[in-house]
Formats: sequence, structure tokens, C-alpha cells
Amino acid sequence: MLDKEVFADVVRNTPLVSIDLIVRNSSGKYLLGMRNNEPARHYWFVPGGRVNKNEKLDDAFVRITEKELGKSFQRNDASFKGVYQHMYSTNFSQQGDFGTHYVVLAHVLDIGDYTPVSDDQHDEYRWMSAEEILGDDKVHDYTKDYFR
Repeated sequence: MLDKEVFADVVRNTPLVSIDLIVRNSSGKYLLGMRNNEPARHYWFVPGGRVNKNEKLDDAFVRITEKELGKSFQRNDASFKGVYQHMYSTNFSQQGDFGTHYVVLAHVLDIGDYTPVSDDQHDEYRWMSAEEILGDDKVHDYTKDYFR
């Protein structure tokens, strides 16, 4: 983990690579969390996280699913949806005049009847159908992009 100042310099000057998890349960609904930090604060968003330097994608996937869902899954448990680009005018520190740029590797993960546990980045979770996601103004547009 980088300290806050070093990480702010990284965010200011480079794109970040992340993995988003389009988590589907056995009822065909998708898991969204209400974000409590920037970027995308106060919006429903799919779980996900950054890939660390020198971290293999398979290892990142296991770490991110453990942190975001409370249970680790392998990358080969999921299907690759595609590469997306998320550009925000805000950043994690809520300071300075710079935004955040993510290159996102999106994966669809079927988890059956498992119920994820909450984490420190989300106030709450909820399951939504694709139609509900597309019709809800509090779902972030970048999440809606996965369902268009």
C-alpha cells in the first residue's frame, strides 16, 4: 500500500487498472453497493478494486473478491466481459484539482445463493435486476454501461 500523498501523485498522473465484479445470484439479480468514498460516492456501483503493482491478475481477482464479497473466487470462475474506461472529476482524497482515470477489466461472476458480507467502502448492498439498474438514477452511469 502506498501512503496517501504518494498515491495521490499516482492518481494525478497515471491511469489505474482495476477489476469490476458484475456479481449475479441464482435469481438473476446483480449485486450493487452504495459507495461511501470517492470517486462515485453516494451511487450504487458494482464491487471491484484496483490491481496493485506487480500483482498478477489472478491474484488480484482473489484478493478483490475476498475483500469486496467476503469470500475468495478465482478469475476462471468468472467470464470476462470486456475493457472499460472510467474517468471521474473527483479523487479518493477529495482534495486537489485532479480526477481519477481507471482502465477497468470487467468480469461477470455467478455466485449462486452466497450472500456477500459488507465492507468498508459501501454503506449497504442490494440485489437488482438489469431493468432496475438501468432505471435507477442513483445507479452510476459506469455501472449502467455493463447492462446496456
